[in-house]
Amino acid sequence: MNVSTSAERNDRWISQAWAVLSKDMLTEVRVAAASTAVGMFALVTLAVVSYAVGSTPLDTVLQSSLLWIVLFFSSSVGLSRTFVKEEETKTAIALRITANPSAVFGGKLAFNCLLMFLLAGMLVPLYIILMSVSIPSPFLFMVVLGVGLLGLAGGSTIIAAIISKVRVKGPLFGALTFPILLPLLMLLVRTTTIAFEGGTWEQVSRDILGLLGFAGAMITASFLLFESVWES
Repeated sequence: MNVSTSAERNDRWISQAWAVLSKDMLTEVRVAAASTAVGMFALVTLAVVSYAVGSTPLDTVLQSSLLWIVLFFSSSVGLSRTFVKEEETKTAIALRITANPSAVFGGKLAFNCLLMFLLAGMLVPLYIILMSVSIPSPFLFMVVLGVGLLGLAGGSTIIAAIISKVRVKGPLFGALTFPILLPLLMLLVRTTTIAFEGGTWEQVSRDILGLLGFAGAMITASFLLFESVWES
């Protein structure tokens, strides 16, 4: 009986999280608010950075730093509105009544991860071309990029839930997100630099474990905190 009840509870959680994800995806397909804002900001930022750098050769540290700066600030444009649209359209009450809080967070997190990977899929190739970046260790770079995007999405989702309750949302999101994600960004710059320099797995194994640990701790803490934030 306990096993059956646990399985039913898990199935219910998955169906609720999928419903939240599907709703956000359908809304995005119809309106394209988040993807348009993120895409335009990313392209403008990348164009400005590319124009400012010009033909000046950059070392690998600057190349990796600029990449994560562009990704971080571009993502903040779309991820900051993760829960704001629920408050604006008055659908937050319906979600509170019909869905488990952790399932709501799971669906929102999945949508933000999808948005981040779509952003990276568009932005990173353009960045590599415009900034003339050479990547001798492409697989290592892809692993670092994937873990980094997961960590950014995990940290940004809970902060978006917090700021949805206040009036001044935009500036507050950046003010809260940057100091919290600063250790992650520092690790990402270091590991990306090693990938740009053709480093080996032995050089970054501890840093990748640190990235995974940070992302895991951030997502776990967010799941634990979300219910109190969501119900407040």
